[in-house]
Amino acid sequence: MTIKAYGAQAGDRPLESLNITRRAPGARDVQIEIAYCGVCHSDLHQVRSEWAGTLYPCVPGHEIVGRVSAVGAQVAGFKPGDLVGVGCLVDSCQQCAECDDGLENYCNHGVFTYNSPTRDAPGHTLGGYSQRIVVHERFVLRIRHPEAQLAAVAPLLCAGITTYSPLRHWKVAPGHKIGVVGIGGLGHMAIKLAHAMGAHVVAFTTSDAKRAAAKKLGANEVVNSRNADEMAAHAQSFHFILNTVAAPHALDPFFNLLKRDGTMTLVGAPPTPHPSPQVFNLIMKRRSLAGSLIGGIPETQEMLDFCAEHGIVADIELIRADEINEAYERMLKGDVKYRFVIDSASLAG
Repeated sequence: MTIKAYGAQAGDRPLESLNITRRAPGARDVQIEIAYCGVCHSDLHQVRSEWAGTLYPCVPGHEIVGRVSAVGAQVAGFKPGDLVGVGCLVDSCQQCAECDDGLENYCNHGVFTYNSPTRDAPGHTLGGYSQRIVVHERFVLRIRHPEAQLAAVAPLLCAGITTYSPLRHWKVAPGHKIGVVGIGGLGHMAIKLAHAMGAHVVAFTTSDAKRAAAKKLGANEVVNSRNADEMAAHAQSFHFILNTVAAPHALDPFFNLLKRDGTMTLVGAPPTPHPSPQVFNLIMKRRSLAGSLIGGIPETQEMLDFCAEHGIVADIELIRADEINEAYERMLKGDVKYRFVIDSASLAG
């Protein structure tokens, strides 16, 4: 089936309208008519070849929501009309220890929603800036939010799970003091989620202008990380810090804020490395530096259910597909609160 999509033919060319082909559903496939697709910063990195190995044509998009339009003969968990989502993964080996544990995101043979080798034309996966997608049932998520919130649910499939997974893994709970570094696409979700988990949430920003916005998102306190006095007031007091910033920056000022046995986890992916932290900032208080990559499929479903229960969605700006190049430039300037989402109906022209 030929459908409309938006993508790029080269890293130095803008995204444009394309015709692409989707396979017919196999026995265990789910065909989804895409209603909305979120715009992630990683889309920009990949489509512009700022990350190595981009395959062209590149159709980005891994924050996908829509309705099931057809299912394969062996699919039992979904039926036409169901509201569903697809995140960053569309397949894995399904037989390694990571897959057995429901951590497909760490499978060495994971197939990402775009830019991964596949037998489908043109030989690699094409993502959610498109009208339709066909995905193995194991990688389809059920959405329980009201349909009116569907556009704002889309970013949960990446920004939501990217921040939920480390909060759950490091057992954030009521009574914990949690820091969130950065108030962007990832950070604004982390604040909402940590607040819903009952933690005392402190947001870190370099902009005093974001103080009111962070409080509205659910932060109990807001700290300007460039203000030495504000930082010093929180020394050795945090159980956990989630660092969402995707630009290189000094990590040591945040390590100084962790209690003994505290952990700072990185989920932002900067184009060049952070400066190395001082070893004594780690060993003197048995602090840890960690990383986390999205989440497995069971945990992603858990996150979606948690968000539905607590009324959590992303703060979005809805755009047409032909506005994506402008949206990328605005995203580079931080001119979005907090996530762009493409209305897939606009792909029809």
